Amino acid sequence: MPNKRSGGGLSPTQQAAKFLGVSVLAGAVLAGLALPAVGALGLAAKGSVESFDELPANMKTPPLSQRTTILDAEGGPIATVYSRDRTVVPLKDVSPYMQKAIVAIEDSRFYQHGAVDLKGVLRALNKNAQTGGVSEGASTLTQQYVKNVFVEEAGNDPTKVAQATQQTIGRKIRELKYAIQVEEELGKKKILENYLNITFFGQQAYGIEAASRRYFSKPAKDLNIQESALLAGIVQSPSRYDPVNDEAEATQRRNIVLQRMAEVGDISRAQADEAGRAPLGLKVSKPKNGCITAVKGAGFFCDYVREVFLTDPVFGKTRKQRAKVWNQGGLTIRTTLDPQAQDAAQDSIRDHVYKSDEVATAATVVQPGTGKILAMGQSRPYGFKKNETQINLSVDQAMGGGMGYQPGSTFKPIVAAAALEDGMPANKVYSSPYQMPYPSPVSACEGKQWMNDPGNPARLENENESEVGPYDMREATAKSVNTYYVQMISDIGICPVTTMAKKMGVQRADGNKMPQVPSIALGTQEMSPLTMANGYATFASRGMYCTPIAIESVSRRIGDKTKSLPVPKSTCSRAMSEKTADTINALLKGVVEDGTGSKAGLGGRPSAGKTGTTDERYAAWFVGYTPNMAGAVWVGDPAHKRKMTGITIGGRSYGKVFGGEVPGPIWRDMMSGALAGKPVEDFNDVRIPSGIDRDRDRGDDDGDRDDGGNGDDGFIGGLVGGNNGGGGGGDNPFPTPSFSIPEGLFRGQGNGGGNGNGGGGFR
Repeated sequence: MPNKRSGGGLSPTQQAAKFLGVSVLAGAVLAGLALPAVGALGLAAKGSVESFDELPANMKTPPLSQRTTILDAEGGPIATVYSRDRTVVPLKDVSPYMQKAIVAIEDSRFYQHGAVDLKGVLRALNKNAQTGGVSEGASTLTQQYVKNVFVEEAGNDPTKVAQATQQTIGRKIRELKYAIQVEEELGKKKILENYLNITFFGQQAYGIEAASRRYFSKPAKDLNIQESALLAGIVQSPSRYDPVNDEAEATQRRNIVLQRMAEVGDISRAQADEAGRAPLGLKVSKPKNGCITAVKGAGFFCDYVREVFLTDPVFGKTRKQRAKVWNQGGLTIRTTLDPQAQDAAQDSIRDHVYKSDEVATAATVVQPGTGKILAMGQSRPYGFKKNETQINLSVDQAMGGGMGYQPGSTFKPIVAAAALEDGMPANKVYSSPYQMPYPSPVSACEGKQWMNDPGNPARLENENESEVGPYDMREATAKSVNTYYVQMISDIGICPVTTMAKKMGVQRADGNKMPQVPSIALGTQEMSPLTMANGYATFASRGMYCTPIAIESVSRRIGDKTKSLPVPKSTCSRAMSEKTADTINALLKGVVEDGTGSKAGLGGRPSAGKTGTTDERYAAWFVGYTPNMAGAVWVGDPAHKRKMTGITIGGRSYGKVFGGEVPGPIWRDMMSGALAGKPVEDFNDVRIPSGIDRDRDRGDDDGDRDDGGNGDDGFIGGLVGGNNGGGGGGDNPFPTPSFSIPEGLFRGQGNGGGNGNGGGGFR
């Protein structure tokens, strides 16, 4: 049995034999360096070297993971994201002191030897034999670089990392093989540059530039003698020599580096002594990684950009390929986010809704005609603490959002657009009674018909008993008359409405198909603020729908080269005629001028929009636009538990919340700030003649006026699709659907899932 030293280690003689054995086994590789001692081993060195494969490209220019920078439309930083915080820099941008310090302490004969330092091997052999352990390594800086490339390629996979660092003869020989080729093909300066960029310096800093900025908040080119020595000393053991957590140990190590620099002639003894007396001088910058660190409240927009990158095939055929590019980093992503609009959105949100309120708000602004997302914000910040969330309340579920919120009466203009496209006159009159059963039958897609239950017919009602027709389209839109719009959809059929919604990009937030039920006219299908804002942008751009985009350009840095990547482009298509869009604009201008959205008006700037308050007041909306911007504001409880009655929001008490009361002013202030300094544009004027010959005074409008009604979209019956209740304040004659979303589901928006057809069916 072999003799062992007390403590379990091998004896000095055994250590020496083991070290020598490894060196002999690597002889064929070492011979390629024309070392005289190797020839005595009698190995066919020349043949071994010639049989090497071509040096892999990753050894010449390693694909180093770097930080990705996300910028706004004007080039201002939003956030940095990375799997490893690294910024690759050329050697000329690294302080000469730093270059000398790392060579002095890690491989002082770097410029004298080849890939392997025979003198270093013999010195380490002797030192280790004397100490009885492996107290000194023999790896050259080139060998360390090769090893780091393998570790870098292993990423965060613990199995691959273990394989890249395992202490085996095979791994050593492979490293030596590549080290020889690296020396021959790259040269000393490039090897040093690559080494400084790949090495880990602790505190989440990879590479010298990130390390310099982490510990001293300055670029690597500005490092002085003592700072360079400190960083060079960390490399051997980043945890042990961490200056943030152990100043004494780090100082001692720094001074060892300084003395070594003096020994090899890089600096004088006097310089070393003076630098050794200096304090560490740390000026630590905390790591800022991820969308949680985004400025201007743009954390959720940042997260949306990441989702776009990971889901759009333009960045890679598979999600795995796209994720690899994202994690590799080195990207500079310029987005569509307009800093003025984003500031305006966040300021308005902050003024009207507190993050600690029982309900939340989310707002999105887009540019008509381009699909560019200009602003995206919400009252509950991005984070993990109380009153914070990771759910983006502005977007669809597939893009990091929830299951959406019923838009209520903000969906009615889509019904009107479908009717106008179908040839209905803009002054169409319906009887619009206060209460009525849903008409039956109603035509649906694929030749089907929706039928009300004759034995227990679903019914609906307007907000107030004073709302009794007849009404024409302008007045019914301004007052958001429910029965008018249900008569309209029953007249033209459900399919034209769902088809128009699809053309406008208006879809359910959970990705499910919109059901063929007449109640969709009242906004019963859960949708996101981004969907509604971009849908209304179709009206603003006179009928042209453009898919939403968040990314303007992407450049990727690999080594010292930068290349541009393709990005998703907005696809624009005509959703309706210009005449139809102009007519809708005229109708919705009336909502803002003297209808339910009067509190959202922009003064002298022409605007149009629509209010919405859902059944039971779980959500309230204002969606509006000018010719150059469109925005949507939602207010409600994301968990769909808190009705907005008897509630305090933003420090103000409300008996009942209406779309024109809370979301309207948020929209007004947001858009006013976003449009400040922008050209004042007007809509194409369209005159809509009255469909009623006599003047009529109907009193107050719908539930978006605080007049004690039952709700903007209140109606009786189970047709709401997303809720289980009937009209505001009334009893529900229909049972709760047989399925439900689990209580407490954060992303939910009602117990019916949006697909009920309440008391009716198809035939």
